[in-house]
Amino acid sequence: MEGRSLPLTAPRRLIIDLMKVSMPVPRVTVQRRMNLEPLLEARYAGRRRPSWLAMFIKGYGLLARETPEFRRAYVKLPWPRLFEYPMSVASIAHEREIDGEKAVLLTRLKAPEHCPIQEIDRLIQLARELPVDEVPEFRKALRFASVPAFLRRLAMRAGLNLARQRANYFGTFSVSVYSSLGAESFNPLSPLTTHLNYGPIDEAGAVNVRILYDHRVTDGAVVARALRRFEEILNDAVAAEVLVMQGSRATARRRSRRERGRTAV
Repeated sequence: MEGRSLPLTAPRRLIIDLMKVSMPVPRVTVQRRMNLEPLLEARYAGRRRPSWLAMFIKGYGLLARETPEFRRAYVKLPWPRLFEYPMSVASIAHEREIDGEKAVLLTRLKAPEHCPIQEIDRLIQLARELPVDEVPEFRKALRFASVPAFLRRLAMRAGLNLARQRANYFGTFSVSVYSSLGAESFNPLSPLTTHLNYGPIDEAGAVNVRILYDHRVTDGAVVARALRRFEEILNDAVAAEVLVMQGSRATARRRSRRERGRTAV
């Protein structure tokens, strides 16, 4: 059949490289159906409505702070072992357009557990709205894509297996979502220890939340318990921070509803 040959663009080469280093990871998925009604109420309690992505990243940072397995990585240099980091680094996927092509590029956020939700939201928006060449991580990644393929992949493998530098180069966990498009991914690939993914959130606050994990680092029961704790964190600590953003009146209304609920019980 007649057709046309298309060259591999820089963003496509980066994704191919990422898939190449992700394929050997023995990844397993654990999913939990969550009820995030308290967080939903907090988000709609005032005019400031942070993105769901920002709230999930903050909550996952808090979860990883108390779940050391999520701050560990399997590394091979100079010998195979696990390495534990003192904090999390989120690797966040963004869809951008480059020369008419939809491209996926990554930014990193250090210690999201210590970062206010408003600031996380601001950084996400900057990564989505600034010109691509004004985002340092995008600029460096696209420059790296011009390096010969064998050197790129050698550098990526080395970066993933040098314990002290791995988190700086790649992060400790990754997150990508399509829920705003009404879709969800069941098997995203990542070379990192855990990958956070969730689907569309309905009007009652119900959502499917998945953690894909490297089985060399941790086990399914640990992840299942972490998902239950993650739901608690989102509905408690994260919702409380969102209410503070909304102002004292929203906090008072939520407290009043809780007190009425206890009285009814």
